[in-house]
Amino acid sequence: MATGKNTKFYETPNHPFQGERIAQEADLLGRYGLKNKEELWRAQSELRNYRREARRLIGEAQGDMEQAEELGVEFLDRLRRYGILSEDDNISEVLGLDVTDILERRLQTVAYRKGLGHTPDQSRQFIVHGHVVVDGARVTRPSKMVEVSEEGLVEFDEGSPLSDELHPERAEGQE
Repeated sequence: MATGKNTKFYETPNHPFQGERIAQEADLLGRYGLKNKEELWRAQSELRNYRREARRLIGEAQGDMEQAEELGVEFLDRLRRYGILSEDDNISEVLGLDVTDILERRLQTVAYRKGLGHTPDQSRQFIVHGHVVVDGARVTRPSKMVEVSEEGLVEFDEGSPLSDELHPERAEGQE
């Protein structure tokens, strides 16, 4: 058996058949236009890693929040850069984050919220088909985490037929 690099970056639920959890997952899949549950589980695993790191930093500082924030300056800066934490949030806020905080920062959701698509699914399709650029660079990965500084730079590619405001698939009210 070949030993290779582990390519699975998420954990599946411990109990596969729980009706309530399955219903919540289905709701999130529909609301955020996710392709499958794997995308949701990846976001949940990312959130789990953030919480684990925050707990580790707080534990290392023995509960002293100021010292924990000094130890985790890069960690907190990254979360603030991606808009997961606001500028005045401290390290204890990481423990109160929800998976929707992660899902809101995906390119697919940002493009939908900006009105590039009528639905999250349509925004996903535009991204995958190469119609969307971030800061002038074409991105075809709907799961790309968008930094706060890049949020205003998400737009249709100039060469795309969708860049024409009169295109029939353009959402109404698009600038």
